[in-house]
Amino acid sequence: MAVTHADNKDVKVAIIGSGNIGTDLMIKVMRRSSRLEMGALVGIDPSSDGLKRAQRLGVAITDKGLDGLIDLPEWGDIDIVFDATSAGAHARHHDLVTAAGKVMIDLTPAAIGPYVIPTVNGEAHLGAPNVNMVTCGGQATIPIVGAVSSIADVHYAEIVASIASKSAGPGTRANIDEFTETTARAIEKVGGAKKGKAIIILNPAEPPMIMRDTVFTLSSGAEEAEIEQAVRDMVDRVAAYVPGYRLKQQVQFERFGSNNPVRIPGLGTFEGIKTSVFLEVEGAADYLPAYAGNLDIMTSSALATAEKIAARRMAGELV
Repeated sequence: MAVTHADNKDVKVAIIGSGNIGTDLMIKVMRRSSRLEMGALVGIDPSSDGLKRAQRLGVAITDKGLDGLIDLPEWGDIDIVFDATSAGAHARHHDLVTAAGKVMIDLTPAAIGPYVIPTVNGEAHLGAPNVNMVTCGGQATIPIVGAVSSIADVHYAEIVASIASKSAGPGTRANIDEFTETTARAIEKVGGAKKGKAIIILNPAEPPMIMRDTVFTLSSGAEEAEIEQAVRDMVDRVAAYVPGYRLKQQVQFERFGSNNPVRIPGLGTFEGIKTSVFLEVEGAADYLPAYAGNLDIMTSSALATAEKIAARRMAGELV
């Protein structure tokens, strides 16, 4: 007989990282979730706004990092731990958290666990001890690559994520290399492209710009109308949990035939359709400014993934 979770009470979560991402995620858990309950917010700076805010909201806190979390009485009741720190710190966090039998949701580019994009493979890894949310650019663009690859052969996909410089904190800046590498791999592994490339741009414009993402795919096996419909359907699915996610302009197409083939390094010549998709991601402003859509889509995607894991646990499918 299946064992249900704690008489169907909320699944308790902890967040490591009291910066912008961790604090925004905490507020989303408390405001939006019907299944998750905040157990603790973890930081290393006792003066951080995130820890102060959590304390005012009645959430257990520690400024001693993960070691401090393990010492809290709440530790035993926590089922899911979000890591909103850095790729470098994540390996140790993973070892300690998963050894304690808890699920880790990784918001860093460390990619120890399988990549998860909620609308593309959100059901595939719910039993994994650690799942990786790729990157903000990945969460915004891989659904589009996945939409095209669901009906066509995607030979190449390239994404350009442009974010406001003010929304790129120390963790984002320290992880730029990991960002591009992790996103490119996920474009292939999750998005289904044979070859992927990722670029991030930190835009210093004032006032700060809303996150913009451009997705280029080179594909064959489907017509323009089919591709456009698949893209629009996917945009609607992502917008269900990231309301500020939208097409910035019409989907654009360019055909390449035998008379004007395009050459992809490492893949040879290509005939088919180039699809260009232009996206905008406006944040919900739960804690971060509305222009920080890059951070909002990460916390929203992590929350959506945790909700799925919690639902399975509460139904007794995961113990």
